[in-house]
Amino acid sequence: MARSKSYRELIVWQKAMTLARQVYALSEELPKSEAYGLFSQIRRAAVSVPSNIAEGHGRLTDSQFRHFLGTARGSLYEMQTQLELAGDLGYLDKKFVLELMDNGWEVARLINGLLSVLGRSENQEEKGG
Repeated sequence: MARSKSYRELIVWQKAMTLARQVYALSEELPKSEAYGLFSQIRRAAVSVPSNIAEGHGRLTDSQFRHFLGTARGSLYEMQTQLELAGDLGYLDKKFVLELMDNGWEVARLINGLLSVLGRSENQEEKGG
């Protein structure tokens, strides 16, 4: 697969960065008692998504890139779980949690699409095509 010159050109990275910024802004609403608990976990998971996309893009093979995209997707699902919990506990407004969840599903769809493309190109290379 021909890669873009920079991970910054990837729509999935751009959307993941926007999501991380939104999570940071929203997590300010969590109670201070959660500063080192759920608050910290949500932020860490949110930052991990675009970070793993960028790191994977910088790797030498599509196989390595796929690995990091898988890690990014796992972090995304972790973040969504934590956001849902924060909403259920009444720490965050459910409306904003749902908006972030929707934005997260969009990032997940983009990650899945990129994984699919990378998988196809990897299969073609194995077949000599």
